[in-house]
Amino acid sequence: MVDAKSTKIADLLFPDIESVPDETPDRNLPKGAAVTRYAPSPTGFLHIGGVYTALISERMAHQSDGVFYLRIEDTDKQREIADGVRLIASGLGKFGIRVDEGVHPDMTETGAYGPYIQSERLPIYHTFIKKLVADGNAYPCFCTSEELDQTRETQELQKIKTGYYGRWAKHRVITSEEVEERLGRGEQFAVRLKSRGVEGQKIKFTDLIKGDLNLSANENDAILLKSDGYPTYHWAHCVDDHLMRTTQVIRGDEWLPSVPLHTELFTLMGWELPQYAHLAPIVKIDEAGSKRKLSKRKDPEANVEYYFEQGYPIAAVTEYLLNLINSDFEDWRREHPDTPHTEFIVRLEKANASGALFDFVKLADVSKAVVSRMSATEVCAAVIEWANQYDAELAAWLASNRDEAIKIFAIERTGEKRRKDIAKWSDVREHIAYFMTDEVVFVRPEKIDTTTATEILTKTIVLIDFSDSAEEWLAKFRALATELGFAPDTKTFKAAPETFKGHLGDVASVLRLALTGRTNTPDLFELMQVLGEQRVKERLERALNNL
Repeated sequence: MVDAKSTKIADLLFPDIESVPDETPDRNLPKGAAVTRYAPSPTGFLHIGGVYTALISERMAHQSDGVFYLRIEDTDKQREIADGVRLIASGLGKFGIRVDEGVHPDMTETGAYGPYIQSERLPIYHTFIKKLVADGNAYPCFCTSEELDQTRETQELQKIKTGYYGRWAKHRVITSEEVEERLGRGEQFAVRLKSRGVEGQKIKFTDLIKGDLNLSANENDAILLKSDGYPTYHWAHCVDDHLMRTTQVIRGDEWLPSVPLHTELFTLMGWELPQYAHLAPIVKIDEAGSKRKLSKRKDPEANVEYYFEQGYPIAAVTEYLLNLINSDFEDWRREHPDTPHTEFIVRLEKANASGALFDFVKLADVSKAVVSRMSATEVCAAVIEWANQYDAELAAWLASNRDEAIKIFAIERTGEKRRKDIAKWSDVREHIAYFMTDEVVFVRPEKIDTTTATEILTKTIVLIDFSDSAEEWLAKFRALATELGFAPDTKTFKAAPETFKGHLGDVASVLRLALTGRTNTPDLFELMQVLGEQRVKERLERALNNL
């Protein structure tokens, strides 16, 4: 039944809107295909938690042959930053998150369900909210901020729930005459929901992550359209998710208390409610040992630019996030070492419901494993790309010594046990420094006396033959160690430590320090092959002279 009063109020509020727009067509997708979205506000840098959410949303869409789109929720113009949209769109692209529809870094759009920027959809929100008012499900509120503050103070004094509801909702029963009079005086208005909820009422809700829940029904007359004409998140996402045919809304669990309000809006509009999945935030352990959310202000790792600057391979960060999403990803990776991570099936019911802990030690382990699966050529290209932006000197050296660099990165990159020493590209300079210069400082190991160190270096210089295979070199080196009174291996030394000066590793440490200035290096034989015979003998002789 048409309510003449509500219809008149709707016409007074929105005189230029004559009809509800046509519904958007259903998407022609396979049964079970999900339509998901990432809908950030361009109010700051792209947060790693945003990538986490977007990654899950993209996977749920693409692993079901569905659609993933990027929608920009820019209705908070006061907090919007310059270039915010491009930062979001380009950041997703860098993480390999494929956007089927929506906004691109160059600010163009793809897709038949746009515009995908909310500030360009104001007439749509106004048109549908006029219908909500005409149906008697919303009304104009002319309260000033001072009046609202006074209401809240009174409620606090009375120790009752704060909000705009029931007897506190002073314009809920406003007449069309009063609306016309106030508009005539130029008063600004917001549009509020006329909630049907009552105190104590519960609604049943099934969350795709948290399961079956009983939530208190909404009884607050929430603002849907602000006095500046922009919609609130509550109204805009309801309209957009309906018109864009979203089937799954994956968002932070700070929105869980708003589910009753959103459910009510969809019901009043006669629209099908999408499925919701509420993610617990990514957390970290602070200095006091307590868990807290990653902070935009306190934690540099919250900003995705941090990972670009440090040079973490994006595939590694993605795999780490997948591990945070579903803990069985690690087992899957172990069983499928060479399979692209895009083949992993994300399951919302297995998502962490209490808060995923961000651990840089674990990220480094994942990253080292990812780098170990890359070829030497791939590693070299990735390091050069990173260094071109963040380390010009390293980039220049790699570019002018590319063949040698590839040989360096090829050390221990075949076989079952591949080297796992590089976690991020910013580590590379330190790892290859002794290849970039011949100024290596030799310090004799404390457990090796000067006489023994002299014998090791002198005899090794004679012993070295670069035509030897790795096996031939090891046999010669083991024989040398035995000749000098060292055990040929650790097991033999541990069986009778009192009969030896040390073991083969102790002898090798002298050579490592002479050649690199370090005790921990990749495989000694391969390292020497890359350095070349002349440089190896020069370094051994220089170390001998220092002794």
